[in-house]
Formats: sequence, C-alpha cells, structure tokens
Amino acid sequence: MTMFDVIIVGAGTSGLMAAAAAAEKGAKVAVIDKNKRPGKKLRLTGGGRCNVTNNRPPEDIISFIPGNGKFLYSAFSQFNNYDIMNFFESNHIPLKEEDHGRMFPVANTSKAIVDGLVQHALKLGVTFILGTEVKKINTNNKQISAVEIDDGNLLNTHCLILATGGKTYQYTGSTGDGYKLAKQLGHTVTPLYPTESPIKSDEPFIKNKRLQGLALRNIRLSVLNEKGKPIVTHQMDMLFTHFGVSGPAALRCSMFINQQLAKGNKKVDMSLDSLPSQTENHLIHLIHSIQKDTPKKAIKNALKPILPERFLEFLLEQVSIDDSLPINQLTEQQIEDFVKLIKNFHFKVYDTYPLDKSFVTGGGINLKEVTPKTMESKLINGLFFAGELLDINGYTGGYNITAAFVTGHTAGVHAATISSYFNYQ
Repeated sequence: MTMFDVIIVGAGTSGLMAAAAAAEKGAKVAVIDKNKRPGKKLRLTGGGRCNVTNNRPPEDIISFIPGNGKFLYSAFSQFNNYDIMNFFESNHIPLKEEDHGRMFPVANTSKAIVDGLVQHALKLGVTFILGTEVKKINTNNKQISAVEIDDGNLLNTHCLILATGGKTYQYTGSTGDGYKLAKQLGHTVTPLYPTESPIKSDEPFIKNKRLQGLALRNIRLSVLNEKGKPIVTHQMDMLFTHFGVSGPAALRCSMFINQQLAKGNKKVDMSLDSLPSQTENHLIHLIHSIQKDTPKKAIKNALKPILPERFLEFLLEQVSIDDSLPINQLTEQQIEDFVKLIKNFHFKVYDTYPLDKSFVTGGGINLKEVTPKTMESKLINGLFFAGELLDINGYTGGYNITAAFVTGHTAGVHAATISSYFNYQ
C-alpha cells in the first residue's frame, strides 16, 4: 500500500501545474493519467504552439472568461497570469508576446511547455503513474482516504485533485471521467455544452455555398435574443464555411448560441455589421460621393473599395440591385436598403459543433460546491478540482489555459498545505 500526500488525476494543463505547486510546498505527489504521455491535449493548444496565457491585466483576463470568470477572483489574487509567465521564465522556458496579448513559448512549440512542466515536476520528486485509470475514490467520514487504480492497487492519500479536463478533444482521453468520479462523491455537474465552437446554419446562402471560404475582417457579430436585442457582440474576424460561420467572432458567440438553444429555441438570430467603424450616414454620404465622382461606373466596380467583392455582390443581390447598372442609377431607397444590410445583416443558426469537435467545454462541477479560495470541495474534505472540469469557460486567446493554470496552482498549494497537517497528527 503506497501513501502520497497529494494525488492528482489528470496530467494536463491544470494537473501538471497542480503537481508543481504541491511539490514546491514539500508534498509527496503522484500524478495519474490514462494516457501514456503527459500533456496530450496541452500539446494541441494554440495550433501546437501552446498559447500559455495572455499579457493583459488580471481583471481583463477574468472579463474574457464569460463562463463564471468572477469565481476566479480569489484564485487570481494568489496566482495570476503574470505569475504564470514568471513560472515559465524562471524554469528556462522563455515566452514571447504576439497579437492581442497572446503569450507563446519562444521555441514555438507546445512540447517546450509540456516538457518544461514535466521536468520541473520530476526534479521536485513527483511520481507519474501513466497509462492508468482511476476506478474509484475512497472516503472515510467524508474525508478522502485512497484511490483505487485499474491494476487493483490502492494508493492512500488525504488530498486528491481532480484535473481530468472537459469533454472536448476526446481522442486525447478527455472523455469526462472526472465528472463521473465527482458524481460518485455526491457532486453535481451542470449541463455540459460546447463553447468556442463553429456555428451551424441552414440559410440558403450557406446551403448553396454562396459565401463559402470568404473571410471578413474586423466585423461585429451579435447573438440576438427573442426580442431581437443583442445578448453579446464581438468585433473580430469571421469566416463563412460550408456549414455556417467560424473564425474568432463566431467562436466567441457560440457559448451564447448554446445557451439560447437550451431554452428551447429551435433557431437563434444573429446580426452581422460588416463595417462597424462606419455609421449608416457616413456610408450613405460615401456612396453619394462615388456617384458624383464616377457616375457611369458599374455599381459592382464603383463600390468595390467598400467591401470584399463576393460579399458586395451578395448584399446587392439581397436588396435586388442589378450590379451591372451605372452607379448613378441607384435610387435613394436602394442606397438606404443596401447600407442597412451592410450594418445589420440577419441570419439564423440552429446549432454549433458538438462537444467532441469543439475547443472548450461549458458547464461542469457546480461552483456552489467548491470553495473559490482553495478549489476544495465543500462536500468532501481533501477533494479539490482544477481546470476545465469546473463550470468555468473562457474565450480562446490564452484565457482558458490561464484559468487552468491558476486553478491548478491554487488547488496544488492548498492540497499540500492540508496534507501537511496529517503528517503532524
């Protein structure tokens, strides 16, 4: 029978950071993972380059975690994104900043991050038990006592951190095991749904692939409620695909699409402002001046500077404007209708990609059952949670991984502290 101060289930982002934090506090730590290599999912992040965090003020980071980010205030006061950067720099893994504050390893590969975390943990004496599944968690009077693994062995511990990830990228082993283990211990799991996910639409222009492959830069995309009011708006790039819309703006809207669908709505209305920096009046004046300067030029050629050609032709078609006519033949009403469409093009969507094909899991361990300062369960003493298993989700751009590192570190420190009390009994 083997005894550890802290056992961590899951050798991913939060699990590896938890292992480092607990071991730095002097705890005897074991990490169990069903994969044969640690950090399998972490190796895929940021297109294989690993967007480790974001160089924004911590309050901004939390604002980019729309799924219960406020729960993280206490954890961020103990260990934040700047501490994450310092952690890697001090472990000889230099980072570099790219667009929108995203931080990547200078080595440009997620392998540098995973190897750095693992090597640091090994130096601190962390034991890795890989290719192994946890079958059962044992408790004694609502106190963690042992972990049963699939080879029949029993590992004794007073503190256990569940850091098994959500249900995305399931081929990496992220199949929701942590939710089952938590439920066995009496925890509730809020409904799971995909976030940061491409959005599906069956509008005719999607079905006939009219705009497939067209990227629109710096647009404003909104999710509307039943009354046509925006629930959320994101100003970023967007891509039309063969199934609907994707790209950063669409991915950030997906969480809110799924929340609307969960209310029983069959479809959700979206609004696209393709020129957010221009007002309707400004665009009308601009077209007037083009009419004045080049009256005989064909509409589609005269208006080419305003929008990408394919999208321009599509919008003109929507308002029944013959784009081969001279621009001076455009009526005032036609100009107004066209400009309204530039600023407020509506289309309906009916779904997002499923969980196993999405970037992030929404929902998870009910936060009412977790202490925000320590990440410890309110139901079972010595049980901690970290990472995507919790009902916390952020946008892409280093925010989810930041939440995972922060919750992992917090859980690791407090699990090590609590485990040390048992050593003096």
